[in-house]
Amino acid sequence: MDSIVYAPAMRTFLLCLLTCGFPTWAHAEIAQLEMRPRIYASAEYLAGQPGKPAVLLLHGFLQTREFPTVAGLARGLHDAGYAVLSPTLSLGVPNRRQSLACEAVHRHGMEDDIDEVARWVDWLKSRGHRSIVLVGHSFGSLQLLAYLSARPDKSVKGLMGASLIETQIGATPRPALIAQLENRELGKKGALITQNLSLCKKYTSAPHGLLSYVRWDQARILAAVKNTPVTVQLIMGDADNMIGQNWIRSLQHVQTHLVVIPGANHFMDGEHEFDLLEHTLAFLERMDKAPIR
Repeated sequence: MDSIVYAPAMRTFLLCLLTCGFPTWAHAEIAQLEMRPRIYASAEYLAGQPGKPAVLLLHGFLQTREFPTVAGLARGLHDAGYAVLSPTLSLGVPNRRQSLACEAVHRHGMEDDIDEVARWVDWLKSRGHRSIVLVGHSFGSLQLLAYLSARPDKSVKGLMGASLIETQIGATPRPALIAQLENRELGKKGALITQNLSLCKKYTSAPHGLLSYVRWDQARILAAVKNTPVTVQLIMGDADNMIGQNWIRSLQHVQTHLVVIPGANHFMDGEHEFDLLEHTLAFLERMDKAPIR
């Protein structure tokens, strides 16, 4: 577990990264892909310096790439010379540009999220990037972890997960909920279910999509972190009140690099955005030196 104290010069440097305009190598464009019939999703691409790994940066639960934590991080990373691709997951909504309400009817699932991440990885490869690092915030970290547990491309070299969150379901016993959802699937009963899920008190979904998220319990997440085929770093805040009471302690038992930032909340905002950027840049520098597979 690491913590750092910034010298004034380092603070000034990071402040410039977060507030200065685009550098000379920067070129921004909006890419679009048809993920499913008539379901288009978009991503912002910021070109970087040749030879540096590309970053695929994913937002948190039901949010978009405009969410302040990821938008600020994208700006800081690309000002440091990295190409950054920031998708907004479609969540089954064509050309989604706004966050999706918990109470909306959700017809997406983890498999759809994984497929979209894979498509954006392929897009980066089509632009000539042979070394890609995944960076996620909150539930986005979990979705990237799920991608790595399924069918990761060999171009993906690492995962930096900030505020990795477990899939919480409230007071409902998970085995009972899973059994209920599986029975509804087998009986082809597609009636919508409203359930506590992650940061939502009332999440409305078809059984299949809800089940795909509920199955990511703490044990499965810890196993995925331990067995992921790439280098992983997790960054957590010890003032994060959106995670389980013993979640950081559980992560500390997994053999992976974990940084806990004193005083940081779930969103790493305020002065802690500098900590998040600093640790992410340090991780990318290590990935930059790793041999291309």
